[in-house]
Amino acid sequence: MSINILSEIKTGDLTLKNRIAMAPMTRSRAPQTLATELMAKYYSQRASAGLLITEGTQISEQGIGYPWTPGINTEEHAKAWKVVTDSVHAAGGKIFAQLWHVGRMSHSVFHNGDLPVAPSAVAAPGKQFTHKGMLDLETPRALETGEIPGIVSDYAKAALLAIKAGFDGVEIHGANGYLVDQFINSNSNKRNDEYGGSIENRGRFALEVVDAVVKAIGAHRTAIRLSPGGVTNGMLDESPFESYGYVIKNLAKYNLAYLHLMEPLAPIDGLPQYQIFKQGVAKTFRPHYPGTIMINGGYDLEKGNAAIASGDADMVSFGKLFIANPDLPVRFATGAPLNSLLGPETFYGGGEHGYTDYPVLELETA
Repeated sequence: MSINILSEIKTGDLTLKNRIAMAPMTRSRAPQTLATELMAKYYSQRASAGLLITEGTQISEQGIGYPWTPGINTEEHAKAWKVVTDSVHAAGGKIFAQLWHVGRMSHSVFHNGDLPVAPSAVAAPGKQFTHKGMLDLETPRALETGEIPGIVSDYAKAALLAIKAGFDGVEIHGANGYLVDQFINSNSNKRNDEYGGSIENRGRFALEVVDAVVKAIGAHRTAIRLSPGGVTNGMLDESPFESYGYVIKNLAKYNLAYLHLMEPLAPIDGLPQYQIFKQGVAKTFRPHYPGTIMINGGYDLEKGNAAIASGDADMVSFGKLFIANPDLPVRFATGAPLNSLLGPETFYGGGEHGYTDYPVLELETA
């Protein structure tokens, strides 16, 4: 029997009804950093996915970098998220929380005037959206070596709170130029201690975070997202295949719930060290990782089925398609047309419009 995107899959200790995941997407609808009833509606509407992954959820106040994003670092956060997880489970779904620390992708306005932190005092290019509008990104403060274990511990504490909140597991956000990614990449990590310099040292923070979370909640409830071909938010590595290959090879020993890999979101032409990823990120790293691989980035039903049929990936996550189509797996299964995505003004902040008011199919019942 052939396996496709609608086939059941067992990963970690979960049996998922299909190989479709909703990718983590910031929606900025959590005032006071607390999950809401509206968010419960949003996620439960999409519970036909094999797995839902929440928007980035900060592990500490230090990890905040955008307005109205949710946290998972207090008992109050866990209580608020419990409303979401209960709603998703009641609808027959499974849900992981994405654990997030933005590192340098923040601004002092979020931190009472203190600079954001990062592996090194290297600023990201561009501006940052804040409560005070678009502001120039600042040069962050380099973390002291002695501070790093505390941040690793914050990930583990957040993971424990997530399980208390009813999540089925957690995904560590190690992609898109945020803190874990900043440690891995050579252009954002200029440290000369055990967390910088060599590939092994630059990969140390990511692996310590994974190890701490695994010890806290178990490997079967732990996943990580990486963007090896990503140059988003100013990332650029001198040897990305080797840097991420080292991390991924070391992740293989854990038998995680899954490894979530992203295709390049930005053009990589003119960057010779990134050309290997044009064959596909999952294909590139499949020899390094025998466990469950989830792939993301520009996939549709046809491309997703092809990735699974080839064995390069085991699951596929979808972002914007899931925003516009709460019942995306049903539409894939029935061949129904897809809704059009509303404008970007509905992506971040606001209320129901462009969030919970997309139409679902009216299916006939026998």
